Amino acid sequence: MISVVVPVKDEVATLPDLVSRTLEAGTRCGQSLEIILVDDGSADGSWQEIQKLAASHTEVSGLRLRRNFGKAAALMAGFHGARGDLILTLDADLQDDPAELPAMLAHMGRGGPQGEPLDLVCGWKKKRNDPWHKVFPSRVFNWMIGALTGVRLHDHNTGLKLYRSEIFKEVRIYGELHRFVPVLAASRGFRVGEIPVTHHPRRHGQSKYGMMRFLKGFLDLLTVSFLTGFGNRPKHLLGAIGLVSILFGGLALAWLSTIWCIRLADPEFGEPLHRRPLLIVSLGALLFGVQMLSLGWIAELILSVRSNDALPYSIAARTGEKESV
Repeated sequence: MISVVVPVKDEVATLPDLVSRTLEAGTRCGQSLEIILVDDGSADGSWQEIQKLAASHTEVSGLRLRRNFGKAAALMAGFHGARGDLILTLDADLQDDPAELPAMLAHMGRGGPQGEPLDLVCGWKKKRNDPWHKVFPSRVFNWMIGALTGVRLHDHNTGLKLYRSEIFKEVRIYGELHRFVPVLAASRGFRVGEIPVTHHPRRHGQSKYGMMRFLKGFLDLLTVSFLTGFGNRPKHLLGAIGLVSILFGGLALAWLSTIWCIRLADPEFGEPLHRRPLLIVSLGALLFGVQMLSLGWIAELILSVRSNDALPYSIAARTGEKESV
C-alpha cells in the first residue's frame, strides 16, 4: 500500500479533483492507496469537504488539527497515521501532479548512481510555474543547502516526494524542518534521489509563503547543518571554537607580557598595557573560549543522558538471525 499524505490549508476548491487524480494514478500503476488529508486549521470549509470525500471514497480519511500548527506538524500527523510501506506527499493546490506517481515508483526502484533502489525520491520542478521572485530565491536557497550539507538536489522544498516509511521511524521533523527531510534522511544513510516532474500553475487559492519564509529557511538550514554535522558530537564544534579562541587570547597575552617585560627595562618603550585595546580583546577571547568549552561539555552531558531519541546508527537489513526460544 502507498499512503498519500496531503496537508490542507484553505484548499476547498481543489480537494475533489485532487482525490480523483490521485486515485486514478494509483489505478494506473496497480497500487492500492490510502489518502490522508490533514486539515491544518482551514477556515474555508475544507474540513467539510474532506468529510464528504471520506464518506464517498473508502480510500480517503481525514485528520483535523485543532489550529494551524504549520506544514511540518501536519505532515507528521499524517505520517503517524500512515499504514503504507511507501508514503507520497504532495501539496493540495494541484500544482503537484499525482500522475507523476508511476514514474517516481520506477525511479525509486532503480534510480541510484549504480542502479540501486532509492529510499527517497524528490520531484524536481524543472520548469516552475511561479513568479520570478519565488523561483530565484528558491534556486539560491537550494544551492546553499547543497553547499552546506553535501546533499545536492535541485529542489529540496518540493512538496512532491516519495518516501519509504521506515525513514520516519528515525527522522523526526518539527518547526519548519519538513523541507530538509532529504538532508536529514541522507545523514542517516538513506539513499536520496530526484526526478523531473511537471509543475502546474496555481488556479485556486493563494500561496501560503511570504518573504519571512526565506529568513526562517536560512535559520533552519543552520540548525540542520549543525544537527547533521555535530548532532551527536557537539563538543567537537563548540570545543574547537573555544580552543581557537583560547589560543588567540593566550598568544595575545604572551605578546603583551613580552612588551611588559621590555617596559620594565625601558619605560619609554611603546604604550602602557592599559592603553592597548589588545589587552581587552585577549581577555575577552579567553573568557569566550572557556564559555564555549563549558557549553560543549554541557551539551555532551545532555546528549549522554537523553532518552527516547534516535539511535546513533541506522540498520539497512538483517540476515541469519534466529528466533530466541
